[in-house]
Amino acid sequence: MSVADKGIDFGPPHFKIAMHAVARLAQKNCVLSSAVIAGQVDSHATFLRRVLQSLAAAGIVESRGGREGGYFLKKPADSLTLGEIYEAVHPGKRECCEEDPCGTGQSECGEAGIQLDRELENILHEAERHTIQYLNQFTLQEVMCRIPYFQHGAKSTT
Repeated sequence: MSVADKGIDFGPPHFKIAMHAVARLAQKNCVLSSAVIAGQVDSHATFLRRVLQSLAAAGIVESRGGREGGYFLKKPADSLTLGEIYEAVHPGKRECCEEDPCGTGQSECGEAGIQLDRELENILHEAERHTIQYLNQFTLQEVMCRIPYFQHGAKSTT
């Protein structure tokens, strides 16, 4: 069972794994391989690498190649917001398909279906914008300070 399958369900699975990965990188403050991080966050290594690639593309983490390679947190935890992490791993906006709004392979929903899909997309994009604004109020460091595990100098498992 992965971290994304445990506990309270929140946000996309990519976001949950990304939060766990960046928290571990911030805690360890060193280069960690994707295999080590995957073990620590109980995620499949391939899935985690996709998440880390998204974080790297956003400038949140950086990868270092070679035998001693791995990932490290590029941006300090006290200035990295949850909103930035969410945006980095969010799969992106889906475009409404006007010719097949119902996803059936046929255009059977008609104009009403097309208009409903457009309006729902607008509402969901606005909800997401508000979510990101809210998440931007919290830094990774602030969240880690709320968690006893990170406060009591948990023993390193690396």
